[in-house]
Amino acid sequence: MTTTASTTGNDTATSTPLLSLRGVTKTFGAVNALTDIDLDVARGEVVALVGDNGAGKSTLVKVLSGVHAPDAGTISFEGREVQVADPAAAIDLGIATVFQDLALCENLDVVGNLFLGQERNRARLDEVSMEVTSWELLQQLSAKIPTVRIPIASLSGGQRQTVAIARSLLGDPKVIILDEPTAALGVAQTAEVLDLIERLRQRGLGVIMISHNMEDVRAVADRVVVLRLGRNNGVFDAHGVSTETIIAAITGASDNVVTRRRERLDGAAGEAAAGRPATTDEEVAR
Repeated sequence: MTTTASTTGNDTATSTPLLSLRGVTKTFGAVNALTDIDLDVARGEVVALVGDNGAGKSTLVKVLSGVHAPDAGTISFEGREVQVADPAAAIDLGIATVFQDLALCENLDVVGNLFLGQERNRARLDEVSMEVTSWELLQQLSAKIPTVRIPIASLSGGQRQTVAIARSLLGDPKVIILDEPTAALGVAQTAEVLDLIERLRQRGLGVIMISHNMEDVRAVADRVVVLRLGRNNGVFDAHGVSTETIIAAITGASDNVVTRRRERLDGAAGEAAAGRPATTDEEVAR
């Protein structure tokens, strides 16, 4: 399969990556879910991970979050090779994941959800300290939530996403993975979440955003990484590539006889311009 590539215009991507994957492979029996995946995420960079259903996005997220161990390849964090043995190890490293279902308890208020399983002074809960920290986190994210004592069931989809992201920040992560953060949200709520992602970037965090919405991707991402059938199929500058090009990489529409012949013809034209013998059409056809 031909891999489409583009140079990113984001300067942060040229520095030492905060998170780097090389040759990551994961199989389930006879199914190759991931094959030789490469991925880099820099500080203060939003990387969109896109692909069709079955492309391997969910498996890659689970590898990074410690749910699955890779069968081959390496994961490096802050320049050193690491093992992400389980979700606790991922959190200890500084990798937080907000899954699509958010995993919030609707009967609890915002404070209860933020500190669920991480309560302060469990023998006698320090409600004041937890409430103050909750307000601080939400203010850092410019969250539009009226009170931290409101039940989650009373919040909008965008507000719930904000609470889930705020909870992930309690561990002071350096990389946050957002799985379909704008799925099933209205226009106003989507804008609220995209603003939130921008604030995470401004704080210097590396963000991996999984999304099917190309408009959302182009709005906040610095680079777009395309997966197809469990393999890398392109890395693009989000601000210098068309939506059509990304979709072609996702669907494989750019990998066919016609496009390969066009690439050879373009190469032959370049050789002729450089003074080298031009490739004949008969040779191109071969």
